[in-house]
Amino acid sequence: MERRSFIGLSALGTGALFAGSCRTSESKELQKETKAVLKLSSQEGVALGETLNEKLDFLEANGFTGLEPGGRGLADRINEFQDALRNRSIQISAIVAGFDGYLIAQDSSIRQQAMDSMKQILEAAGALGSTGLIMVPAFNHQTSLPHHESRAILIEQLHELGEFALKHNTRILLEPLNRREAYFLRLLADAAAMAKDSGSDGVGVMGDFWHMTWEETSDMGAIISAGKYLQHMHIASRERRKMPGEDANDNYLDGFKALKYIDYQNYISLECGSDGERTETIPAAVKLIKEQWELA
Repeated sequence: MERRSFIGLSALGTGALFAGSCRTSESKELQKETKAVLKLSSQEGVALGETLNEKLDFLEANGFTGLEPGGRGLADRINEFQDALRNRSIQISAIVAGFDGYLIAQDSSIRQQAMDSMKQILEAAGALGSTGLIMVPAFNHQTSLPHHESRAILIEQLHELGEFALKHNTRILLEPLNRREAYFLRLLADAAAMAKDSGSDGVGVMGDFWHMTWEETSDMGAIISAGKYLQHMHIASRERRKMPGEDANDNYLDGFKALKYIDYQNYISLECGSDGERTETIPAAVKLIKEQWELA
């Protein structure tokens, strides 16, 4: 064999061996022992039942351990929730929105309105032992500051909200949406960077499998990039935002693998509609989620 050919083949062999070694190491690392647990939650409006107790009875019977109420008027419902949850296996997971104003508005009075109303909800969330308040900085229809100004102002606000949340044993949670709903924040990695830059342990992020369908290149990459900042998840069918399993190709395996990799221990909550009877579609969704969690 000519010397040049021999050297070339040797280099290829070494490279292939090195690449194979990296893949093997990566595979082993992703299969490490995990402390992750599957904790199912549902938004209050998704759960089946006319009253709060009927909803909780239904959720409890189907293996849920979390309820996600809205933030509007939450302070007036603290006693209601505490009484209804007594002696149950269900706890309050996250609180979804319900505040006034928005944090990156051009009008400073609207920004202040958002800060004040979020603090009221955070105080109630803490009293209920909630994971945190879910917050979108602004939707597409809301007139906002230019992007670089928005980010700088948001970071300051997040620090203040995060420190306030910590005092009440809860968090503020940034939610990325898809571009049809919000231009400003669409990726989990960007949300995690903002949480990091805020300098407050009271700031976290949440992911939504439905929004991630349209924005993230990889469920696994997105969730691992969020890492310790990821504190809540929403789940729905991948295309039409129905119950998991109501779309033909509803697959969450890569996302579940990533949640196990980061030792995720918070809730995965239903935020979706349903084309069928929820007496059937919710138990079917639970079955699908549990099966894919075990496979991941």
